[in-house]
Amino acid sequence: MSAPSAEPVPATDVEVVLRKAGRTKIRYPARLLSDDGTRVTVRAPWAGAGVRDFGFVRFEPGDVFVEHFWRDRWYAVKEVYAADGTLKGWYCDVTRPAVRDGAVLTVEDLDLDLWCSADGTTILRLDEDEFAASPLPETDPPAAAAALAALDDLEQLAEAGGNFPRTHPSA
Repeated sequence: MSAPSAEPVPATDVEVVLRKAGRTKIRYPARLLSDDGTRVTVRAPWAGAGVRDFGFVRFEPGDVFVEHFWRDRWYAVKEVYAADGTLKGWYCDVTRPAVRDGAVLTVEDLDLDLWCSADGTTILRLDEDEFAASPLPETDPPAAAAALAALDDLEQLAEAGGNFPRTHPSA
């Protein structure tokens, strides 16, 4: 007797896999909104356990993330919406370019992050100490340089009025 086969994953569902230092940090289901061959956009509920308070923003159950991943850029931009649909801001991860293989979207986190509040008054470069302490600058200098350049690019976007993608969370 053969084992039952898994149900096929609908074309609109993907699993986002966030890796860090060669290990899976988190994986979560998301709804595929678009994939134009360069940028992949997904929507997912807050995948963390409970509330995560960063001091400048709280991620909590009910929050919705509209996440933009690029195959040709060294970052991902995540629009963060409260449960009532209010935009909290953009959490930007510096990553290697995204790779989509069927229903799996994989990105590698490179420690650096940027937060931009919805009103653009708070722009924070995050985790630069983690990046400096990581082995990446020693083991892969070109990737480290690309990561630092990506953080600079994100900061310039934020300072120029937050020209980040914006998609309604119910899209």
